[in-house]
Amino acid sequence: VQLVESGGGLVQTGGSLRLSCAASGLSFTMYTMGWFRQAPGKDREFVAAIAWSGDYTTYADPVRGRFTVSRDNAQSTTDLQLDNLKPDDTAVYYCAARAGLQLWTQQEQYPYWGQGTQVTVYS
Repeated sequence: VQLVESGGGLVQTGGSLRLSCAASGLSFTMYTMGWFRQAPGKDREFVAAIAWSGDYTTYADPVRGRFTVSRDNAQSTTDLQLDNLKPDDTAVYYCAARAGLQLWTQQEQYPYWGQGTQVTVYS
């Protein structure tokens, strides 16, 4: 299994970014996809997850209403749209995958991880 994130960058407060995660080596439609982030000096935390069908999603409270997770099963990709960004959103963002139907929110529940992409928000 290989997960490769892209789309990170430097953006001003209030700006937007779109992260993408390309998956290979797995039956993508059988996997829940999760997004996590880790800020400097902090533990990695849950951001969002999307079920295999794309019909069900869940978000962490700090990002709900500002971030949107989606997936394209034909392309084996999942995207995370980041809007109205704040300096507190600065972190390395990771995508993760787990086979099954649930919307898992704990990092230890995901066996497969990407290498991460840096998002930096400046004021």
